[in-house]
Amino acid sequence: MQTTAHAIGELWQSAALIEAREALAALDEEILEHQLAITRIAAPSGEEGERARWMAERFAEIGIADVAIDDTGNVIARRPASGGRSQSSGDEGRPVVVCAHLDTVFPSNTSLAPERSGTRLTGPGIGDNSRGLAVLLALARVLDGSAIRTRHPVDFVCTTGEEGAGDLRGAKALFSGAARNAIAAIALDGAGDERIVHRALGSLRYRIEFHGRGGHSWTSYGVPNPVHAAAIAAAGIARLPIPSEPRTTLSVVRTGGGLSLNSIPESAWLEVDLRSVSPAMLQKYDVALRDAVRAATLDENSRRTRGTPPLVSEVTLIGNRPSGETPVDHPLVELAMEATRAIGRAPELATASTDANVPISLGIPAIAIGAGGRGGDAHTETEWFDNTDAQAGVWRALAIIVGAAAGSATGSGT
Repeated sequence: MQTTAHAIGELWQSAALIEAREALAALDEEILEHQLAITRIAAPSGEEGERARWMAERFAEIGIADVAIDDTGNVIARRPASGGRSQSSGDEGRPVVVCAHLDTVFPSNTSLAPERSGTRLTGPGIGDNSRGLAVLLALARVLDGSAIRTRHPVDFVCTTGEEGAGDLRGAKALFSGAARNAIAAIALDGAGDERIVHRALGSLRYRIEFHGRGGHSWTSYGVPNPVHAAAIAAAGIARLPIPSEPRTTLSVVRTGGGLSLNSIPESAWLEVDLRSVSPAMLQKYDVALRDAVRAATLDENSRRTRGTPPLVSEVTLIGNRPSGETPVDHPLVELAMEATRAIGRAPELATASTDANVPISLGIPAIAIGAGGRGGDAHTETEWFDNTDAQAGVWRALAIIVGAAAGSATGSGT
């Protein structure tokens, strides 16, 4: 990535970027209509196919010839480089990836009937991430390789599996495959025009199971009890000392087991969420959690009646979101901060779990930003988005992308 933060002023004031901002302003109503249309298409994690096909059709309609849906369900639309060779031959052909996730947290039977009242849109997923997808389309339309030329190709990608148990499935496939040589990555996620997520909040998620013979709570008493072991494990996990810096959290988030009020269960389970900005902390508490489970299993088995079969336990990793950081002084972060100031906002550096986690963990400079406007009640059916002054956030995204792709503001490619 060649463009540095000090160049944003020249780029921002260039005739080509002013024209592109005007074009985006003219697309404001279309962006909102696309936002509503996307929200009406159910896309729970793992079931993004219909929404992916809709996005692929829109990319084709705006004239992108290279559009494909990969084996993971990601939609990849490439605008080729248009400004000649990259400044260094080793960078030739390396893309800037701009991505927005397709999936939502809502099950397929959720009522999807978004409403609009003036500048306010309401509906499940209207901001997270219908907004990001709609703005992705608008940016792909404006960055047509003519008025603004870039030395690097720009890949507009709609990813699968960003939410919850999706475990960043689409981003992991993308950055280990088609975009493994990306020069930079920018994720559009939800609303907003100030936050710059440059620290990736990593997480490990576990399902812990205990299994035993079970039996009647009176006549089989003395058989190891999986619920007892689960409770001992939960207490052991809760007592682990957690550092405040680097910030780390460890939470038992769900538990279950048992058949009836007068039965010793045959099985019990816990689900645990471990998060940290530090890979070392994730590794440390992975070991500590597994030690707590082993200790709980031994504890419960130590009280079993002689001759009864022992309790067994199993720890399964069900989610792995990598962590890491794009340094504050990296040109991409500096570029994003200057672009934020250019729209009259104060940049807010932040930590979050987004598609940007994956490229950051692989050493690819990456950030996540909002796609303009304001929003709230995310992950609820009353989620809302307000379009007041939302163009500013779209303009910010444009400037960051063009800067990252070493864009030529003159349109001449020189």
